[in-house]
Amino acid sequence: MSTDSPVITLSRDIEAIQIPSGLAKKLPKGTPVIVTQALGGTYTVVVEHSAGLYRVLAQDADALGKAVAAPAASNGASSAKTEGPLEEEAIWQQLKTCYDPEIPVNIVDLGLIYSLEIKPQEGGGNLVEVKMTLTAPGCGMGPSIASDAQRKILTVPGVTDAQVDVVWDPPWSAERISPEGKSKLGMV
Repeated sequence: MSTDSPVITLSRDIEAIQIPSGLAKKLPKGTPVIVTQALGGTYTVVVEHSAGLYRVLAQDADALGKAVAAPAASNGASSAKTEGPLEEEAIWQQLKTCYDPEIPVNIVDLGLIYSLEIKPQEGGGNLVEVKMTLTAPGCGMGPSIASDAQRKILTVPGVTDAQVDVVWDPPWSAERISPEGKSKLGMV
């Protein structure tokens, strides 16, 4: 267990997302955790005595003793998000808040997003389909990152459904990283 970060005891029960499976799991009040990364409004924590990694959403930051950021939009899917025009840039901005729990660069600047399509739906609203990849085929983070991206896309007004698929063709390479991402990784 790293001694660089202090152990935090959860002040209340929370639902966390297990890494890399992407499955939701209840972490009970009193669970000792260590925050290993705080990016994009989420926290990656390691649960003491189990070495399990979990993603804690911004809405549960108070259980970690952190300030809860005011959400830009609802964190859940809603069929009522059809008001106002859909702005593609808003989707890209939400994707820029998604991070691999082990890399401090968002998935857009890492070059992991291969395509983004907006498909108007009968009865209103839009389906957003995203094709993304990971930095390595053996990376087990796919379900967790894709789930985070889908959840955040669903917060954008005008989006009623989102599908995020992990693909492997073409293979990812470091050449896909944006100049901003390379700077954060010390590659320039």
